[in-house]
Amino acid sequence: MLKQLTNVQVWVHDQDEALAFYTEKLGFELRDDVTVSEMGNFRWLTVGVPGQPDVALALMAVPGPPVFDDETRGQIMALMAKGAAGGLFFTTDDCRASYEELSGRGVEFQQEPTEQPYGIDAGFRDPSGNQMRMLQTS
Repeated sequence: MLKQLTNVQVWVHDQDEALAFYTEKLGFELRDDVTVSEMGNFRWLTVGVPGQPDVALALMAVPGPPVFDDETRGQIMALMAKGAAGGLFFTTDDCRASYEELSGRGVEFQQEPTEQPYGIDAGFRDPSGNQMRMLQTS
């Protein structure tokens, strides 16, 4: 029986650029950075929200052959660039204050904090195009 979600995969164009964005701009902590030479220098790179040690984001480079052929890899990269490859949702105690702080660190928002029936939320993307939202519920 499944017990716990531990990692969520996020496709990224460049692992070093993604690491800098998630740690320096969003304030995540580095969890793992391991390169496995026996697997073609596969890099297992994870980050997580401080204070939430049981869940991490695996920042995965989009692989080429033999995992994906060049056409499939290109399609994934194109979807990412359009912001259509999935999304992440975070909570915050104060959406407007978090918006100001993250904007000051260089995070580019697609939507400023907006009152919704379910709370106040704002939307932004990482350098690879992945959509993210932060939500204040009370």
